[in-house]
Amino acid sequence: MEFVRKLRQRQAENNPISVGIVGCGQMGSGLAHAINNVTGMAIKAIADIEPQRGINTFLEMKWAKGNIVVTESLAKAHDALNSGKVVVTADAKLLPQLDAIEANVEATGVPDVGASVAQTSIENNKPIIMLNVETDVTVGVYLNHIARKAGSVYTVASGDEPGVCKMLYEQAMLMGFEVVCLGKGKNNPLNFEATPEMCTEEALSKDMNPKILTSFIDGTKTMVEMAAVSNATGLLPDVPGMHGPKVDLGDLAKTFIPKADGGIFERRGTVDFSTGGVAPGVFAIVYAGNRRMRKDMKFLTKAGGPYYLHYRPYHLCDLETPQSVAEAVLLGEVTVTAETMHSEVVAVAKRDLKAGEKVGGIGSADIYGTIYTYEQARARKAIPVGIAANGKVTKAVKRGNILTQDNFSPDATTLVFRLRAKQDALVGAEE
Repeated sequence: MEFVRKLRQRQAENNPISVGIVGCGQMGSGLAHAINNVTGMAIKAIADIEPQRGINTFLEMKWAKGNIVVTESLAKAHDALNSGKVVVTADAKLLPQLDAIEANVEATGVPDVGASVAQTSIENNKPIIMLNVETDVTVGVYLNHIARKAGSVYTVASGDEPGVCKMLYEQAMLMGFEVVCLGKGKNNPLNFEATPEMCTEEALSKDMNPKILTSFIDGTKTMVEMAAVSNATGLLPDVPGMHGPKVDLGDLAKTFIPKADGGIFERRGTVDFSTGGVAPGVFAIVYAGNRRMRKDMKFLTKAGGPYYLHYRPYHLCDLETPQSVAEAVLLGEVTVTAETMHSEVVAVAKRDLKAGEKVGGIGSADIYGTIYTYEQARARKAIPVGIAANGKVTKAVKRGNILTQDNFSPDATTLVFRLRAKQDALVGAEE
């Protein structure tokens, strides 16, 4: 690829792409190590609410302690970078303001933090690469809109399911197939009642935040990922929450197809997931109506069709993110973005919620996320899961019911809430 040659050139000129990472948990620290091994890139700054994580990561990458500057001062950070040192800070918004940083990767998984870092990066004309899909499905349309107006780049990262699904989608379209379904494997059954307390031991054993693990187990993460795929491609969930059947690899092309042909879908062009033996892979079910294409597929793959499985048996998360960094900085290209809303992840009560209670956000013991089409969510006046944190219940909500404008009031002081209001106006003006 062209950017590989350009990266080698940057390395030869002793001018590697300087990258900042916001959020140094499992994904952020893994990304730092990956970039540290990429020719033509270098991690120059890490922001985390617990700065010691950033310090530890730089130490693991063989930086001398005396060359790691911990500061929340813009001037001191500038001086450190200009003198060949690296920066660790607790201030997430510091990184987008540093002249020596060319691009930032947001990896916190917190919608409000992601919105703040992305907006500040765009205002400073720096590409922003999101490993924070939670922010993207909440306000990504608006962030992409202002980035394009500013001549900057906003994109979801390669390696996460949305990026890999989008790759399969584009490949299929460029071969002349109809994409019937894009999907992912979920490596555990859904448990809508999962709480951080229940997940603490497993999370710590995997160096994960218990809330992050909870969001995987209760299905929110799957809903978020496939909503990002939906918004980027126009494919829709067939039913609220998707079907999510337990199907193994060999039966995907028999199951994730229209009911008229023996499958599970009422519509063509869907997003969904399986709890069978598919994870950590992603898949596309494609259709060939052309007889010559079917003949070629029979010869090339031995598959009879007319539905075919395109399968990638892995997605490598943070390890693949450097590709998005290179594309954004060197080519001005995006990996995954959305220009409008096709799907929404709405907040659902994980337990009985009483009037007057404040709720936690994604991965809490209070709510989980479920995907709906955007039209369905609007008709129900549903609350997007990305703006639910710290909001107040105004009328009792039974477990399993949706939070709506009639029973819930989001925290209007957050940036993500304000940006969401602007996005709603933008999308409404386009309809």
